[in-house]
Amino acid sequence: MKKRISLLVCAIALALSFTGCSGKESVKYDKDTLETACEQVFAIVENGSITEEQVDSMSDWNQGYLMAQFESQTGVKMDADAFTTALAAWQASLEECGAYIDHGDFSFKESSTGVVASTEAEFADRSASLEFSFDEKLKLESFSINAHYGPSEILGKAGMNTLIGMGTVFVVLIFMSIIISLMKYIPVLFDKSGRQKNAEVAQVDAGPAVSAEVVEESVDDIELVAVIAAAIAAYEGTSTDGFVVRSVKRRKSNKWNA
Repeated sequence: MKKRISLLVCAIALALSFTGCSGKESVKYDKDTLETACEQVFAIVENGSITEEQVDSMSDWNQGYLMAQFESQTGVKMDADAFTTALAAWQASLEECGAYIDHGDFSFKESSTGVVASTEAEFADRSASLEFSFDEKLKLESFSINAHYGPSEILGKAGMNTLIGMGTVFVVLIFMSIIISLMKYIPVLFDKSGRQKNAEVAQVDAGPAVSAEVVEESVDDIELVAVIAAAIAAYEGTSTDGFVVRSVKRRKSNKWNA
């Protein structure tokens, strides 16, 4: 029993030792060098000598050449996309926080995947935090500005979002109720259109029948006229060329039997 317990303790200790060895170490960097690089990158972004539109309009080769120049000036590698994102974030912060005044010293937070350098900045309307995110090779991934809002501003924004959300829901519900209330007229419209179509079909069907009846009556009259004309010609002993039967009318009293 004691032997089993000792083996179990050894297995646990061995597993813990492997776990400790497998953990990655934090990224190694020099704070002064990285702080100087952040200051230089911030100076380029804050200066506004180049805009996001200008960088986007460049070819890939020109963008690569521009990033190589920035790397030689600041000692920081970064892509053109990260640089344009930083320019856009800075312009948005000026609209949101007002004119830039100053910022303090940088603080660093390292991990196995990179380093985040941050500092507090003062603007005309409100304060904000500046953050530079680097990967494990100290390549700049992003530059962001996070504005600080007071409790009244946070509550005001929350209330506005609530009003917009509830207003949208009520507008949609009113629109749906109007549509539902109009659905009762749909069967009436279909009924009217169906009756109109049936009337048209009946009228079309009645036309050929009437015409056929008229044709049939006219054919019968012609035959009757021909028979009477032949009878009269035989009685007179002449041909039918000597007279013309205009019409035949049936008399009310039949005197042919007399």
